[in-house]
Amino acid sequence: MMPPRGAAGSCRRRRLAPLNEDNGRFLLLAALIAAYLSAGATVFSALESPSEAAAQLRWNRTLHNFSRIFNISLPELRAFLRSYEAAMAAGIRVDALRPRWDFPGAFYFVGTVVSTIGFGMTTPATVAGKVFLIIYGLFGCAGTILFFNLFLERIISLLAFIMKACHERQLRRSGLLPPNFRRGPAMSGVGSLAGWKPSVYHVLLILGIFAITLSCCASAMYTAVEGWNYVDSLYYCFVTFSTIGFGDLVSSQNAAYQNQGLYRFGNFIFILMGVCCIYSLFNVISIVIKQVLNWVLKKFQCRCCPKCHKSSARLGRRNAITPGARLRRQNISMDADGQYDSDTEGRRLSGEMISMRELTASNKVSLAILQKQLSETANGYPRNVCINTRQNGFSAGPEVWQ
Repeated sequence: MMPPRGAAGSCRRRRLAPLNEDNGRFLLLAALIAAYLSAGATVFSALESPSEAAAQLRWNRTLHNFSRIFNISLPELRAFLRSYEAAMAAGIRVDALRPRWDFPGAFYFVGTVVSTIGFGMTTPATVAGKVFLIIYGLFGCAGTILFFNLFLERIISLLAFIMKACHERQLRRSGLLPPNFRRGPAMSGVGSLAGWKPSVYHVLLILGIFAITLSCCASAMYTAVEGWNYVDSLYYCFVTFSTIGFGDLVSSQNAAYQNQGLYRFGNFIFILMGVCCIYSLFNVISIVIKQVLNWVLKKFQCRCCPKCHKSSARLGRRNAITPGARLRRQNISMDADGQYDSDTEGRRLSGEMISMRELTASNKVSLAILQKQLSETANGYPRNVCINTRQNGFSAGPEVWQ
């Protein structure tokens, strides 16, 4: 039976202007980000614009009252205020604050530079300092990003080890593993463990719980020491840990604190752990977002002719979060994973994550490729049988869903 004329023309136009899945995902993500930015701008404008207008009105009233009471012209008063703004940009405040450019202050500054937080409360004022910052930040930011990637590698490996141990205990309790079972080469004979990989959703949940716990503990410390309310402290933790760094709230800026050394050490540890944790969490969330994009792209696939339907079915194999897909994947065999071309070679089903040790040991990839493969492991792509299963016990195979 021939497809409708209009549908055939539509399919012909699609073949004349092909759009592969990666480009489609990129364009869809760009459109969603633009819509997300527009929605965010609308919400923040509605929330903050009245407060800004009221603050501007109060400031103009105060300025005119001061000019009238002390008989100072408004141009002279505004010139004085501009000088004060320049002093604030140099780090000078009315209240006594700690020195900005002693060694502890400079160390705090370079920490905000290489971590890309950039609070803005301290900035170089000399030409030599600005030139040095450009060179220093270039290598410092690159090295810190490398550190964050290595941290992500190790936290994923640690979570995979813990979750595999829990999964093994659950199998032993259910009688699917012998009581004297031990990890090692014999594990390849146990199908339920040989193909097991930690779920990206479980990793997301664990990292989310850890990030919330860390933020709550840090907020309690900032509330007690800095005198902020708890909501402001939580707000500061997210802005800092996510390296947004507005600079409206900055910790450890007073001249003296009770137990100052202990507080500054705790502040350093919380910021370090928080930035690493949120960076890892963002990476895992990006994998889930990519799965959603794959699912949306599948809905847009043309099903009007056999060739289009064939490509759509192939994308369905790579899709991650189609309703009911978990139950259907339990029956997928490893023999079907080698059918695809080199573009999909080495890719896993979407619900599982690869061990970082397995990636680095078997492929010896660079960190840039490792980041890409980390995303692909949970993004609905079939893969061939993985090598190096003896080193870590995470071999390829059908996914086990609990």
